[in-house]
Amino acid sequence: MENVFLFVPNIIGYARIVLALISFYYMPTNHIIASWCYIISSLLDAIDGHAARYFNQSTKFGAMLDQLTDRCGTMCLIVTLSYFYPQHMFLFQLSITIDIACHWIYLHTSLLQGKASHKFIDLSGNPIMRIYYTSRPVLFFMCAGNEAFYASLYLLHFTEGPVVAGLGLFRIVAYLTAPVAFVKALISLVQGYVACNNLAAIDLQDRQAQLTKEQ
Repeated sequence: MENVFLFVPNIIGYARIVLALISFYYMPTNHIIASWCYIISSLLDAIDGHAARYFNQSTKFGAMLDQLTDRCGTMCLIVTLSYFYPQHMFLFQLSITIDIACHWIYLHTSLLQGKASHKFIDLSGNPIMRIYYTSRPVLFFMCAGNEAFYASLYLLHFTEGPVVAGLGLFRIVAYLTAPVAFVKALISLVQGYVACNNLAAIDLQDRQAQLTKEQ
């Protein structure tokens, strides 16, 4: 009998967690060790996907492991930024709240929906959201840009980086990727709004079914 926990992509996922934990430990004090561990952990995210397809070991557990590692990694990075930039703590708290709340309610509602219904709002009906969810390059650009924004803020606490056109490289990256992080937060809010509407539709269906049963 196969042991899902020992599948190759899941073992890579465990390595990602270990590297992430090392990164979290060194984030406040050593940006070099923290950055390398964080980067390697992120790169392994792509490798475990290829491993899952190569060994035919794609699993729901592995997908959830990946998603949680990504979310926790970003959240812990933002927590560190709140420590480095206390004057902007509210914005960082807002970012964490939007990301966790909107993703959680969307995922939970998707599971409750079961099979599709005309009463549910489908994000793919919106051309912008359709591109976001069906285009791998667009999704990668948004996610990478979002990560680059927070990573550049983190590195700026320690160094400006190489100077380009009179500005530090990390400051330039922060300026360029800030709009991406903002748009991604807006998309998460749309995602959360749609999920709330779909959850309300589920409630109405359940209430109607209960009333019909009582009659």
